Amino acid sequence: MRTQDTEKKLFLLDAYALIFRAYFAFSKNPRINSKGLNTSAIFGFVNSMLEIIKNEKPSHLAVVFDPPTKLKRAEIYSEYKANRNETPEDIKLSVPYIFEILQAMNIPVVIQNGYEADDVIGTLAKEAEQMGFLTYMMTPDKDFGQLVSDQIFMYKPGRSGKPAEIWGVPEVCEKFEVKRVEQVIDILGLWGDAVDNIPGVPGVGEKTSKKLIGLYDSMEGIYENLDQLKGKQLENFKNFKDQAFLSKHLATIVTDVPHEFQVEDAKMNEPNKEALKKVFTELEFRRLAERVLGESIQVQKENEGEQMDLFAAQTEDSKDVIEEETQFKNLENTSHNYVLCDTEEKIDDLINKLGKTSTFCFDTETTSLNVWEAELVGVAFSLKTGEGYYVPFGESFAESKEILNRFKTILESDKFEKIGHNLKYDINVLKKYGVRVVGPLFDTMVAHYLLHPDNNRRSMDVLAENELNYVPMSITELIGKKGKSQKSMREVPVDLACEYACEDTDITLQLKELFEPKLKKGKEYEIFRDVEMPLILVLGDMEEEGVNLDTELLHDYSKRLEKEIAEIEAKIYEEAGMKFLISSPKQVGEVLFDHLKVSSKPKKTKTGQYATNEEVLQKLRSKHPVVDLLLEYREVVKLKNTYVDPLPELVNPKTLHLHTSYNQVVAATGRLSSDKPNLQNIPIRSERGKEIRKAFIPSEGRTLIAADYSQIELRIIAALSKDKNMMEAFQSGQDIHASTAAKVYDISIEEVTREQRSHAKMVNFGIIYGISAFGLSQRLGISRKEAKQIIDSYFEQFPGIKEYMDASIQNARENGYVETVLGRRRYLKDINSGNAVVRGFAERNAINSPIQGSAADMIKLAMIKIQEFMKDANLKSKMILQIHDELIFDATPDETEDLIQKVKDLMREALDIGVRMDVDANTGENWLEAH
Repeated sequence: MRTQDTEKKLFLLDAYALIFRAYFAFSKNPRINSKGLNTSAIFGFVNSMLEIIKNEKPSHLAVVFDPPTKLKRAEIYSEYKANRNETPEDIKLSVPYIFEILQAMNIPVVIQNGYEADDVIGTLAKEAEQMGFLTYMMTPDKDFGQLVSDQIFMYKPGRSGKPAEIWGVPEVCEKFEVKRVEQVIDILGLWGDAVDNIPGVPGVGEKTSKKLIGLYDSMEGIYENLDQLKGKQLENFKNFKDQAFLSKHLATIVTDVPHEFQVEDAKMNEPNKEALKKVFTELEFRRLAERVLGESIQVQKENEGEQMDLFAAQTEDSKDVIEEETQFKNLENTSHNYVLCDTEEKIDDLINKLGKTSTFCFDTETTSLNVWEAELVGVAFSLKTGEGYYVPFGESFAESKEILNRFKTILESDKFEKIGHNLKYDINVLKKYGVRVVGPLFDTMVAHYLLHPDNNRRSMDVLAENELNYVPMSITELIGKKGKSQKSMREVPVDLACEYACEDTDITLQLKELFEPKLKKGKEYEIFRDVEMPLILVLGDMEEEGVNLDTELLHDYSKRLEKEIAEIEAKIYEEAGMKFLISSPKQVGEVLFDHLKVSSKPKKTKTGQYATNEEVLQKLRSKHPVVDLLLEYREVVKLKNTYVDPLPELVNPKTLHLHTSYNQVVAATGRLSSDKPNLQNIPIRSERGKEIRKAFIPSEGRTLIAADYSQIELRIIAALSKDKNMMEAFQSGQDIHASTAAKVYDISIEEVTREQRSHAKMVNFGIIYGISAFGLSQRLGISRKEAKQIIDSYFEQFPGIKEYMDASIQNARENGYVETVLGRRRYLKDINSGNAVVRGFAERNAINSPIQGSAADMIKLAMIKIQEFMKDANLKSKMILQIHDELIFDATPDETEDLIQKVKDLMREALDIGVRMDVDANTGENWLEAH
């Protein structure tokens, strides 16, 4: 869609919205020039603006920025935009260059203190309307819909190869389902905005807000007809009336901002070519220079003449530039041959083709994302790029199993490499139909994780866009958005399902062909092949087995906690001398610091309210008895709401077991995580937390075995640092914390007191995470001077540790990454940051990532070897849980003794790092007892 041609056409650009959009569009493949500057935001923003100038031919154009000063809205509502993340440093560095480019192009920048770009744009648009302009507000922000009129339009930039959208009055009314654009404000006020932290009305989302405004015309109209509302909705509207109208006020774009800018000042002019050439040369924008200036620029790169770094980020001239106007590939413009295998002959032909290949990609289509509820709808296969085959299934489980059984031999053969994206899901679905897929495997999601461990956007659709310049068919196009109207995959016409499913396998196959050679350039391929791929099958088996849960115990414990919460609540009110909402950080802060005066210099959050998080409260424990009670209250409420009450609800009604899902691609260090439910965070330190572990019990007639690495991270840092004293302590089997205390305090190990050992233990574990003298003093309750003496003495006795820490940081600065024992990499882009806080975080990661990552690799290898042993020995016992450095087994009595010894041996021998590994293993009638 094009804008209207007119002599008075004004474009107003929402600067930061477009800058952020440009920056994140290149997040997978950032544009880095030879000086190390990330130019993604600059290039994307300028390129978008040039396209507007070229294609839409505005007579006037201005760029509007948010101010650096406090916003008027924040004065009205301190929580406004409080949830916004810190602006990435790369963007902060980019903005001055964008200002310079705009100045060189003679394009005005408009900033008004106290007012957001939205308000300034709204004001200028309304003024321009009176002057006979057609105004286009270039922004992806939906809120601008309230400003649209016959002469004011929204210009929403295109994404993923799709053209820009121009919203006039009809489009806004259609999108928001309103009769007048002014009603957009009412909808936004009711709905709220999580990004800007506009609260809205509890329980009212997008759908409900549109419905209510459709019925009652405005927010005021709703309150005039409250008698027509019912139940919780009525209660919320009564209780949150002030909040509702505050939200409407916050959502209203101001159109009378005081300013001195004149619209006529936005008239397009010729650029200052010399100034533009200078900044383009510095940024190394050769192609942009050719487009804008009509001449080439000479770029003297800092690394010119040196050997090309194969692992460095690509610059503009070392790769094909992905520009906004580039046409993304999709099903419509890409040649493909996808075959629906809905007859015996076609299925036979597919099986014959699969049998003649050595590698193929497959993907299941199911009725649910929950693997234990999912039913097969179809399976797609791809053998080469541009081809795909889809086998549909009916609703009958028996018939589906019969069809799938024809592929059983191939899927269960180790002669074929099976490719997929998030293969563990597909493998577990097929298990329910009697097919147990075996390796070798190639999971493109895991491959991407090893190549880019810190980037968590790795869905197939995202990778297709970022890596292949391809936009796949969206699942919402097939089944609709979430909600009651969403269809099941079974309801999708089979020809459309065929296109969708085959495209998935086709794209996944292409991702494999892209990722495999990249993995083979370094040690990542060995980790991928020998650790991560075999682990998929191990984790799949553990998820399938699940764990037995004593739900009655948890129900009883919930009642006890409920009683304790009430008792602690009463004590808090008594100590505070008043009642208040304990769950409100704001009210807690006011009670502590305004009423009880527990601190003369209370810390405040960015929103201006008192900070009352756990770290703050821990430091105030000695100041007033109510602080300990508040910490206790929060602990008990969290236990009840996070674990005790939800866990019984997650037990599978068919298996009667609790099934977690393990994630290989979340933690950048290589550690496993789990969700639905997250069992990694079940507390163990507090007595109340330990009670939860009592609910994890063995199957009937069995016992639990818990095997745990002893001080694994300390042993790894000893190995990595090769510190003589620490290695000797471990090799001789000494108590490492007592040994450390003896050296630090210069006494014999027999003389070490419990307190000294505790101090040494804190230092041993704290050193890995870069603990400071201040941090140690806070944790141990000692003076900063004493804490510094302990740390200094520690480094004197263990000089190799300090050398390792310094060397890790230096290597990270030089290489941009650190590695585990096996060569798993963690990239640290902020290691040379000019921001001390950001750089310090990266430095701590440089020290601890190799340690944590090596620990992760060790237990993963142990799991693979243990599972292999258990299968070869045909044991009935099962490995059921992995929690940090601990493995848990559901064991039969006759296998328990031998299994314990074998598990300990395999865990100790999993990865030879040159330091003796110790493993503790015990049995019990529940997890707590076994641990």
